[in-house]
Amino acid sequence: MCLGGCVAYVTLSLSGCVVVSVTLSVSCVARWRQTKVLLKENGVNLMLTVVDTPGFGDAVDNSDCWQPVTNYIESKYEEYLNCESRVNRTEISDTRVHCCVYFIAPSGHGLKPLDVEFMRRLHDKVNIIPVIAKADTLTPDECQHLKKQVLNEIAQHKIKIYEFPEEEGDSSSLKMKQRVPFAVVGSNTTVEVDGKKVRGRKYPWGIVEVENIDHCDFIPLRNMMIRTHMQDLKDVTNNVHYENYRCRKLAGVGGSDGKVKMTNKNPLAQMEEEKREHTNRMKKMESEMEQVFEMKVKEKMTKLTDLENDLQKRNESMRKKLEADLSELEEERERYEKERKAWEAANGTTVDELRRKSLESISRE
Repeated sequence: MCLGGCVAYVTLSLSGCVVVSVTLSVSCVARWRQTKVLLKENGVNLMLTVVDTPGFGDAVDNSDCWQPVTNYIESKYEEYLNCESRVNRTEISDTRVHCCVYFIAPSGHGLKPLDVEFMRRLHDKVNIIPVIAKADTLTPDECQHLKKQVLNEIAQHKIKIYEFPEEEGDSSSLKMKQRVPFAVVGSNTTVEVDGKKVRGRKYPWGIVEVENIDHCDFIPLRNMMIRTHMQDLKDVTNNVHYENYRCRKLAGVGGSDGKVKMTNKNPLAQMEEEKREHTNRMKKMESEMEQVFEMKVKEKMTKLTDLENDLQKRNESMRKKLEADLSELEEERERYEKERKAWEAANGTTVDELRRKSLESISRE
């Protein structure tokens, strides 16, 4: 069990009689180990392949540590797409990844930044099922608190996990949904309980049974993946995740660089949503341009009004100055007239007479 995080890839295919091939993978960076198990029940052969990559998140630098996992998932989509493109498509081996079981450390502190980034990188490529590992290290109250905390952080970071289908009269999906994230306990040994051999862990205070629904969620998780919701996992993978990859690939924008963001929706619904978003974006741009235009016009009108008021003030100031100058000139003229009359009265002659005598004297000379 990998505590840093784990991814489960489920590949389902039917051929001949009922043969189902399931691939589970635990995400890590190196040392991939693959184990295949054939399960038979009532004529149904279930091929379970577990790909374990221990060491995920243990490196000093975990930058792009999810890249091998995304490459693996997309390589399976690429193989299936190539098979669909062939002339003879009668026998297509479906090795696509249908499920990702991501194990969360029971630290009691919720998700680590690496957990958040990893699930955000994968949630548009595969069905993610969060699982709390080593649940026997937590008390029942601590386990329920951690479940609520994990779900809140998943919703807060807008991570899309596997959504159980809601059908009328189907209470199994509701019960499964209430157990997410599943809290499981692992054991590679058997212990004796009431004379029966069971897989579990023995502690001084008692025994934890792996296949006891009162002790952990292993049984609901197993039933969900390979019994009750196996077909829905296939349908979601084929209709959503694979179609998203196929659209990216055929549109020439596919790749594993993580830059292309696809929503967890049907491609046709996604195109309609993108069209609505484009229309809303254009309307928003048009509204912003109108607001900018109105603001510019308002600023221009404000400047013109201020300029007009300034010109009016300057005109009024010049008019008052001219009126003051005119009044001063009138006063000077009146004072001059008074002084002239006083001088004429004092000298017994007028200015005009003096001017005439002066002109005559000049003409005689």
